Formats: sequence, structure tokens, C-alpha cells
Amino acid sequence: MYKNKKLSNFLEYTSIGATIILPIFLTHFRGIADGLIAYIAVCFLLYCLIKKEWEWTKQVWVMLAFAWWGWLVICTIPFGSFFGYDPNGNLLQAIGTMRFLLFVVSLQQWVLKENKYRKWLAYVISVCAIYILLNMLSQLIIGYNFLGMPRFYDGTLTGPYEHPRAAAPLSRILLPVTLSACAYLLYRFKGWTGQFYTLLCLLFTVAIMILAGQRMPFALFVFGLGVATVWLKHLRILALITAVITPVIILITAFVSPESFNHLVTHFVNQMANFSSSPYGLVYVRALVMGIMNPWAGLGYDAFKHACSNSIYFHGWPFWDINSGNGGGAIICLTHPHNHYLQAFIDAGIPGLLLFISVVVSVLVQLSKGLNVIATTRSEAVQKAWCVGLFAAVFIHEWPFSSTSNFVNMPLGGWFFLLLGMGLAYSWDYQSKIKESEKEHV
Repeated sequence: MYKNKKLSNFLEYTSIGATIILPIFLTHFRGIADGLIAYIAVCFLLYCLIKKEWEWTKQVWVMLAFAWWGWLVICTIPFGSFFGYDPNGNLLQAIGTMRFLLFVVSLQQWVLKENKYRKWLAYVISVCAIYILLNMLSQLIIGYNFLGMPRFYDGTLTGPYEHPRAAAPLSRILLPVTLSACAYLLYRFKGWTGQFYTLLCLLFTVAIMILAGQRMPFALFVFGLGVATVWLKHLRILALITAVITPVIILITAFVSPESFNHLVTHFVNQMANFSSSPYGLVYVRALVMGIMNPWAGLGYDAFKHACSNSIYFHGWPFWDINSGNGGGAIICLTHPHNHYLQAFIDAGIPGLLLFISVVVSVLVQLSKGLNVIATTRSEAVQKAWCVGLFAAVFIHEWPFSSTSNFVNMPLGGWFFLLLGMGLAYSWDYQSKIKESEKEHV
């Protein structure tokens, strides 16, 4: 009994430590971050075996998530190289996807069950967001980040990286950081002073996302701010003012940072004007063709990466028209279809897509619990704003009309699962307190 307690304590505290430092390795050294996620997932399973705690499996979103994962594995079971590639490695990857689901549950039920650990993690996430922001500002002002890397050749601010992959994770983690900072400013400085400082905070973060020069992260970040105003009523007018001023900031960018303006506006206009023949349009059509031709079981895990170049899918839209063209041939093929719903469709067919949608809806419902609570103190207001930011980050990440990376790709996938698990931990804590309060009144 003593040995079991000692082992369970070791598993718990090392997992807490791994979670607290995880944002650092999601910012740099994503391979280590993946290892930490796997470690926490394994520790959680061992802890549950020791303690015989399996109540978490009764949650609706957990049951749906494991149903989706199980169906994905079934669809990936190798029956031979029917599609011109060896799927055995994909089966192992499909099975390994379970580590992300267990990681999220472990944060909700175990690692972040105490508020002090959630606060520590929030501080580390905030530091990482500021670090990325400062690197972007450094590139904007002197042309190089802290590591000596210049802006990307197309003008994109790459932050602390060589390639433009900073804006996507920043658009997610910046939502809880910005919203909680706004809540703090409104309580710290009363009246018009607080309103003014809060507006400056919103305008600064929006300006940074504009100067980053990446269209989708910018659009999703602004969308996330709008989603947040559903619960943060005190920010509605300020968010509206920010939305009005945003086009002006974009116009100023044309003179301050013309490369960012061209990438954000000029390229976007050209791409939308010719979307069907653009790289994104061709990729989406190819994914739809692959899914429609394999509607019930899909093509297994990571199907787009391995089957996109198969000539039987070389069709334009509509794919049944023999004169629709070859859809761009093999040259358009990438490692993923840039949309999670298309990915779920071609990996596991219509059942997999429906299960994936149900998982997204169920976790959003779970995350929303407790967001209507009325904050009466500064700390409560900051925490509520942080939780709303976590909801908004998850919401925009799974917004169906967006382009994004592979669902479990690191580091963006790691950021998503971390923010999701943290948000679920807050909502679970809120529900637990409600249940305890109800018991006391009985």
C-alpha cells in the first residue's frame, strides 16, 4: 500500500512538472513536447490502474472521443497495400493518437485539478506568448529576431523561428492572455482610464497579428475576440471599436510593413478571386474526391499524405465530369488536407466525420459550463476572462471554414490539446463546486 502511494505521488508530481514546462517545449523543441505529452498520458493510465479511478470514462465527450479514435483505428487496419503504400506504420500512428486524448483527460481530471497548478501553467503560457511577440517586434524593428533570423522572404514575421509558423499558435494562446490582461486593466484602472488601456491592449494584439502577415491566424484571432464577447459583455463596445479601427491599421501597414500588407491583403484578394484554381482550392477538391470515393471507411490514418498522389483521385470539380480536369495532378499533394473535417472524412469516412463533429460539439458544450458566472473580484474577472479565452481558442481551432495543420501535428496540435485540457479542468472544477454546494443545501 505504501509503495503504491509512493508510486502514485511520483506519477502525479512528475506529470505536473511535465505539464508546467510543456509550453516551453511547444515553443521550441517540439519533439520533446510530444514526448512529454506521451509521458503524461502513460502516467495517467498507470495512476488510474493503481487508484482504480475510471469515473472519467463516463463523460459524454470522452466516450465520443474514444469512439472516434476506435473507428479511426479500425479504418486503418492494414488489409494490404491497396492504395499504393504500406499502411502498417499508419496503424501504429493511429493507435498512438490515443495519447492526445488521454493527455487531455489527465489535465482535466488529475494534473490540473488544483487551481494553483492551473495558475502556474497560465503564467508559463503567458511568458511564451510574450516571448513570441517580442521576437516578432524585433524582426519588425531591426529585421531580425533574438536568434538572428530575418523575416521570411515574403515579409512574414516568423517570431522565434526560421519559417512562418509563429502566428498560428500565437493566435490561439494570445486569446486567453489578451482577454485576461483586459480584465485586469478594467479592474485595476477604473472608469475611462481602464477603458482606454484595455482598448490599447486590444489594438496592440490585433496590430501584431496583422503585422505577422498570415491571413488565417489573423482572421481566426479577430473571430475569437468576437466569440469572447458573448460572455465578456464589458468588452463588446471596445471590441466593436477595435473592429472599426482594424481596417485603418491594415492600411497603415501598407506603409509601415508593405510585405505584411501584400501577404495579408493583396495575396488574399488574388487567392479568393481564383480560389478554385488556387493551391488551397485544389487541395480541398482532392480531399473531397478522395472522401466521396471512399465514403464509409475512408482510407485510414494520414490518408491524404499517402493516397493523394494516386491517379484515381486526379479529378477536378465536379469529379464525375470527365472534362473536369485532373485536379492539379500529383504536384498539389501535401502531407494533410489543411482542414480537420476533411481530414476526418478521408481518414474514416462519413462515420468518422460524424463522430469527429460530435466530439468537437461535446467538448465545446463542456467548456462553456461556468462561463456565465458573475465575477465580483479582480481575480475572479481575470480567471473568467482566461477561461473564455480558452473556449475561444478551442472554438477557432476547430472552426470548420479554416485552413490549419494536421489535427495531431506538433506544435500547433500540442497547443490545442494543452489549452483544451486546461479549459476542461476549469469547467470540471466549476461543476464539482456546484455539486458540493447542492449537497450542502440538501
